Amino acid sequence: MGIADQFKDKAQELADQGQKKMKGGKGDNQRQGQGQDRRQDASDRARQASEQGRDRVQGAADDVQERFDR
Repeated sequence: MGIADQFKDKAQELADQGQKKMKGGKGDNQRQGQGQDRRQDASDRARQASEQGRDRVQGAADDVQERFDR
């Protein structure tokens, strides 16, 4: 086996490794996307809970003001 053959084999091996990593990387990107979706869902739930809490406080304040005005 000559030097040229060794370089061809190494080049092919590196190309194969690159293709495997590219295929594996797509799975990582998908998992990252799912993680972002989960964070967005959690953020949405937190925002909704905050709005509900604000509404409750405003409702209680309105009730107090209404009783005071009587």
